[in-house]
Amino acid sequence: MTGYGGLASSVRQQLAVGGVEATPATVRHAVRREAGALGDTAVLRLADRVHDELVGAGPLAPLIAAPEVTDVLVNGVQVWVDRGNGLERAAVGFRDREEVRRLAQRLAAACGRRLDDGQPYADARLPDGTRLHAVLPPVGTDGPYLSLRTFRQRPFTLGDLIEHGTVASTVAPVLVAIVRARLAYLVTGGTGSGKTTLLSTLLGLVPPTERIVLVEDAAELRPTHPHVVALQARTANVEGAGAIGLTDLVRQALRMRPDRLVIGECRGAEIVDLLGALNTGHDGGAGTLHANTAADVPARLEALGLLGGLPRAALHAQVVAALQVVLQVRRTARGRQLESVSVLLPSGAQRLATVVPAWRRTRGAGPGATALARLLAGRGVSVPAVLEPPVGAGS
Repeated sequence: MTGYGGLASSVRQQLAVGGVEATPATVRHAVRREAGALGDTAVLRLADRVHDELVGAGPLAPLIAAPEVTDVLVNGVQVWVDRGNGLERAAVGFRDREEVRRLAQRLAAACGRRLDDGQPYADARLPDGTRLHAVLPPVGTDGPYLSLRTFRQRPFTLGDLIEHGTVASTVAPVLVAIVRARLAYLVTGGTGSGKTTLLSTLLGLVPPTERIVLVEDAAELRPTHPHVVALQARTANVEGAGAIGLTDLVRQALRMRPDRLVIGECRGAEIVDLLGALNTGHDGGAGTLHANTAADVPARLEALGLLGGLPRAALHAQVVAALQVVLQVRRTARGRQLESVSVLLPSGAQRLATVVPAWRRTRGAGPGATALARLLAGRGVSVPAVLEPPVGAGS
């Protein structure tokens, strides 16, 4: 047999003739018949690779499975990988662009997505949780382009985040207090900054007597909690029907008796429904939001509110009434880090929502520390020492 490609083609033909599904067991049996007198170890190794060629991610499978890998990107036939320290070329590749195209179409089809000349891009979620985005030529001028964001089943604890340097040990008690006080918060930051990881970890701090209802565009949150109900949006099928958006799911979630309502990522008009829910007695809600800095959060919320038809003044009134805390995370050369903890306060005659830092990684307590301490104390939660600014410190 001349390599994995030829072996995969022979096994594919063998399974097709027999009308057999390409399960790991059937692939091993077919490989054994094709490969001749190989030992069990060699057969298993070949079968795993052939199975990846038939139904998995092909040569990308080992990268996706590697625990340190967060992203795998394919530009034409070049493969790039991010192991947490930025992008670098991977020592794997493809024979030609047609092989990449076939892989992209196979992965998309396995998720019920159409990917062809008539629909040259697709967004899907693989069975193992990996997020796939694919773009074919001519839209992808030098493509095909594949972007895969890996998903790790193992949740992190707050202790893990402290150990990895994501959360400073001095501010960890503040995060615990925010959850305990049922303050509503947003985890904000850029793409790949660790928003979902931090939010999932904080949800693990919710008391086990409370019910968490998650609403997500793609199911990524996996909090360590005994009572989690998850709702996931659905895109349209190949006929263009059946789409279910986050706005619909937020409304359904409100009828499911949530103690904590969580939106995995606020990116559209659903922000109006979330703010409305948090203003009707659903304390302790949370979500993530793309924002380059904490100061950008009000503007981002304003833009999303306009998508939902909420005027600027009404949006800011809803924000200051519904949300109390902003947790800004950032990706640095040293890894992902919680950069600041801020409070949302009304400002000026128009009472526009303003982000005021209560704690900053590089400077400690900020001008919003007193307001956050007051919020915690008002809900019967002990105020962590880090929120007490040094005597005589300015803003």
